[in-house]
Amino acid sequence: MAASQPRVLYVTDLAYQARGRRYCDEDIQLSARLREDFGIALCHPLDAAALMDAFDVVMVRNSGPVLHYQAQYDAFREQAAARGVRVYNQLSGKGDMAGKQYLLDLFAAGLPVIPTVDRPQDLDRLPVVAEYVVKPRLGADSIGLEFVPRDRLAAVGYGDVLVQPRVDFRYEVSFYFVDRAFQYALYAPRPDRRWLLEPYAPSPADLDFAQRFVDWNDIDHGIQRVDACRTPEGELLLVELEDLNPYLSLDLLDDAARDSFVTSLKASLHGLLAATAH
Repeated sequence: MAASQPRVLYVTDLAYQARGRRYCDEDIQLSARLREDFGIALCHPLDAAALMDAFDVVMVRNSGPVLHYQAQYDAFREQAAARGVRVYNQLSGKGDMAGKQYLLDLFAAGLPVIPTVDRPQDLDRLPVVAEYVVKPRLGADSIGLEFVPRDRLAAVGYGDVLVQPRVDFRYEVSFYFVDRAFQYALYAPRPDRRWLLEPYAPSPADLDFAQRFVDWNDIDHGIQRVDACRTPEGELLLVELEDLNPYLSLDLLDDAARDSFVTSLKASLHGLLAATAH
């Protein structure tokens, strides 16, 4: 590791088995590209707090659902804040990094989000459909998600879960950003194959939709993925604002798009170091 290179602790769970994705491949390849500009060391998320003081930046990547190690993740956040450790993505995010409250807040504010409530007295704000999606407030990777018919909604354990209508949609599309700059988009043309993705050419209206949520979020340095679904009427609705450890599907990009993303990512990391220089 060259003495002049900033040191990056790259946090990933290489052994995590994600449905339809290979976290380990993405992190091996991306960390190799970052090594061109930075001194890189990979570590498991449970080791990050003990190692982070020796690095200039802690970069949280494909670390798996934090609900599997929530107490340790909360302790990592607290220690990083107390010790002034630079974390990438910045820990100020209001999307999935902070749970699913943002879906409630954005829906209440009238933004184009899948209708979401967390109290039985608010069920009349949801459209009447045959089935509803019930998901944990702190869920990730579809863990704990279930489909519930309307006549069973009264038995749901409100408080710890969110309720949404099971939306009929044409496809899902994801927009990928570094800091607040759009990088690329991918979509799943088959609703039943979420991770069978293809390149997507967004319209200006699509980009305006995604940019609105990125600009709403409190992250100046970091990667964000805006997941949306296209309704039969053509409207985009936000499904998820992933700002903690978004999988990037870099293997699906051509060389030019991948190189452009890596260049933007390196510039973002250098920008974080410059903005927070001690």
